[in-house]
Amino acid sequence: MSDLSTPSVVPLPRLRPWLLAVPVFLLIAYLVLMDNGAISQTGTYLHELMHDGRHLLGVPCH
Repeated sequence: MSDLSTPSVVPLPRLRPWLLAVPVFLLIAYLVLMDNGAISQTGTYLHELMHDGRHLLGVPCH
């Protein structure tokens, strides 16, 4: 039986994918949920993709 008061050590190779995936996920979540044209003004295709993503997730956008 393990002692619950002793912290376990997570090796860096197991942690590395999460250190890369979490910032990417947060950026994508920002672009879809919060960006109302501030970043996606580069083209109408990207703007419409983010707009449709907000509707798909049920986030009010207008």
